[in-house]
Amino acid sequence: MKDNALQAANIGKFQDRLVTADGQARASVPLRNPETLWFNTGTLCNIQCVNCYIESSPTNDALVYISADEVRDYLEQIKARNWPVREIGFTGGEPFMNPEMIDMTRAALERGYDVLILTNAMQPMMRRKMREGLLELQRDYGDKLTLRISVDHYRPELHDEERGKGSFAKTLTGMKWLRDNGFNMAVAGRTVWGESDAESRNGYAAFFAEHGFSIDAQNASETVLFPEMDETVEVPEITTACWGILDKSPDALMCASARMVVKRKGADRPAVLACTLLPYAPEFEMGHTLAESEADVHLNHPHCAKFCVLGGASCSG
Repeated sequence: MKDNALQAANIGKFQDRLVTADGQARASVPLRNPETLWFNTGTLCNIQCVNCYIESSPTNDALVYISADEVRDYLEQIKARNWPVREIGFTGGEPFMNPEMIDMTRAALERGYDVLILTNAMQPMMRRKMREGLLELQRDYGDKLTLRISVDHYRPELHDEERGKGSFAKTLTGMKWLRDNGFNMAVAGRTVWGESDAESRNGYAAFFAEHGFSIDAQNASETVLFPEMDETVEVPEITTACWGILDKSPDALMCASARMVVKRKGADRPAVLACTLLPYAPEFEMGHTLAESEADVHLNHPHCAKFCVLGGASCSG
């Protein structure tokens, strides 16, 4: 949806799926070890953040609610394709806006998968039906379920800059409820305020200690700090030669081990995407089935370079 800014910053680049602007072979990533399957539960959210990469809001239904039956179908496809998936992830929007969130989570947990839910821990999660459902899941599956809470910054005023006045306090209330009921928690923060990694992690460590949250600020899978996806910045295209130059393996990228299922508004069935970060880029839609999604992913987008290859991002735990 933000293609204009991307095109202005990278004129002439990312045009050909197979070749870069200077004629070199574009890098691609095979699906080597599918460990995580993500489901986007829908783009509707109870708040509208300043820099939301997916433009979630109380009115954006570009991606509609996926159903528990649709999730079950893909879980059966995992089995049929013999994918070595260990984790099912749910993202949004705000997942707890989806009325079938508890049913979808149970469908994954009862098949033995670890489940990661990305949430702002605000009012949608704190509705009675959701709290009761979460407590049942906690009782039945315990440590197999983790909720990753969006805490953009450990200082309330900076978090609220992104998410709206008073949002930090509401998220903190939700986190305390999760803490008091023994849920596994992780945190996702942002690196937009110019702090070093060490400064950010020390700040989160103090925040966790203050509130008795059992989250390790130094562990990158428990406290995930995402680089900002600035779409006005020019980025280099990634060629096949870059792997050796950067001393990086394509197997380290998210699209080597994950796919995401979405349901677009007006579509009769869900689609499988190569990447959680590119829900609106049609060239990264790989078909409707997991079998179709086993094709190589060509890194023909600025986010592939800035966020994944150069930034080292991963959405999984």
